[in-house]
Amino acid sequence: MLVTGYQLAAARALIGLKRATLARRANVSADDVAGMEAAKAGPIGGAVENVQAVQAALEASGVEFLNHGQPGVRLRNGVDSSASIAVEDLNSENDE
Repeated sequence: MLVTGYQLAAARALIGLKRATLARRANVSADDVAGMEAAKAGPIGGAVENVQAVQAALEASGVEFLNHGQPGVRLRNGVDSSASIAVEDLNSENDE
């Protein structure tokens, strides 16, 4: 499934993961993650392998990507959501 930048940013916020931490887990640069998230709703630029690595890292952390007519994300059942960052609280401080 093709994911959007919005989905990646929302997934990261959902589990309270900093951009640098996600980048390490996916073995890509934090700048790559930032570029993917900046794509918003359009196609994500960059290597397909990098996008897949980021998606896989988020899925391994309990995120489920949805695309039932409208893209979305949610936590798999049984995943603790106490570390979530509210979307309106996403900022440069929790991106590092």
